[in-house]
Amino acid sequence: MKTRNTARLICQVSAAAALVLAGNAMADEAFSSDSKWMTGDWGGERTKLIEQGIDIKMDYVGEVGGNLHGGFNDDKTARYADQFGLGAALDLQKLLGWDNTQAKIQLTNRNGENISNDRIGDPRAGTLSSSQEVYGRGHMVRLTQLWIQHQFFDNKLDVKAGYFGEGEDFNTFPCEFQNLAFCGSQVGNWATNIWYNWPVSQAAIRVKYNINDELYAQIGAYNQNPSQLEHGNGFKLSGSGTAGTVLPVELVWSPKVNSLPGEYRVGYYKSTAPADDVLEDDNGQNAATSGNPYRVHDSKHGYWFVAQQQLTSHNGDASRGLNIAANATFHDKDTNFIDNYQSLMFVYKGPFDARPKDDVGIGFARIHVNDDVKKNAELVNASNGVSDYDNPVFSPIRETEYNYELNYGFHVTNWLTVRPNLQYITHPGGVDEVDNALVAGLKIQSVF
Repeated sequence: MKTRNTARLICQVSAAAALVLAGNAMADEAFSSDSKWMTGDWGGERTKLIEQGIDIKMDYVGEVGGNLHGGFNDDKTARYADQFGLGAALDLQKLLGWDNTQAKIQLTNRNGENISNDRIGDPRAGTLSSSQEVYGRGHMVRLTQLWIQHQFFDNKLDVKAGYFGEGEDFNTFPCEFQNLAFCGSQVGNWATNIWYNWPVSQAAIRVKYNINDELYAQIGAYNQNPSQLEHGNGFKLSGSGTAGTVLPVELVWSPKVNSLPGEYRVGYYKSTAPADDVLEDDNGQNAATSGNPYRVHDSKHGYWFVAQQQLTSHNGDASRGLNIAANATFHDKDTNFIDNYQSLMFVYKGPFDARPKDDVGIGFARIHVNDDVKKNAELVNASNGVSDYDNPVFSPIRETEYNYELNYGFHVTNWLTVRPNLQYITHPGGVDEVDNALVAGLKIQSVF
């Protein structure tokens, strides 16, 4: 297995290197560093399609994770996970004459293996975050987006309906890191089994109202259907298996501070699906010792804050400069495994005059396990008569995991970014008995 993984890693990295060399050696538009796409403009046909209202989307993300030191299993190895995307954004005003109307379809395919769950973390507990954010949701093709969007009343009111995920519009966040704790919508990472991030889609509607040029409010309703996570259900459009509805609401403010852009989000979500208590039974006793089923609540909820602000520019060039971002989520203590999460990130874009499109980033994240989850595990161990961590029956006690990442993004071409990174995980899985881990990563992003 280790030999196969290493061979695949070598092949993937070699392919990326070959593309870079091709881009440098060939003047052909298909590999031009100035082109937006690796495959070029197809002799002008791609631009013609865009002018007609059809923008074809093809992209690739690949991530290497290797355990350099520490973790649960210090037998060093490297693992590779990736995602291919294929879709199209449609301007229906150009195509069909429908004013202020857009649509999109997107397919994704994920593959590979993850370094985190059995190498960095204790397999009995895993890790709270992941050193390869692109990993997960099965090795399969999924319908990730299928929606139509229309603006009313001079674009004041924006309605979007179809199949898509919450993180596409709510609690949105860029993905300029490799560790999951710094990448994408964070509510979906910690709101256990209710908020499905990319690449999973659900039947949904989102309504947005633009209060002014800097401020808008939005509300959504998303079908909560755990069966859509199952292998083979990547194209499931029926409502069978529905457990409830996720209802997010959010206020988004996008001011200019010293003429530099910022974005500030505050939001709340509620899931109407039944949710098990993490500790108590219906009598208010500890279910782990009473032997009774865990109490079932009729809903669960949480809220979030996101702040992004560019702090500086470079000689008046706003495309370069220091950016700061912060995330925080808070969740229902009765029902959620994680009760709170915080992160802080700094990204400097264009650090060198010779490399104006590169970026360097550093991030810090804290993920805290609900104290009631810890207490429940202690009670389970006591009821099983085990206290030795090395006993296979022992349930690891989980508290707080800390994740750190330092990365550098090489803007190789307009269609290829290569991002080597170092990650440090303190108490992987929130388990104190697991050694802190150092992970070497490499993220490859390409647009075809």
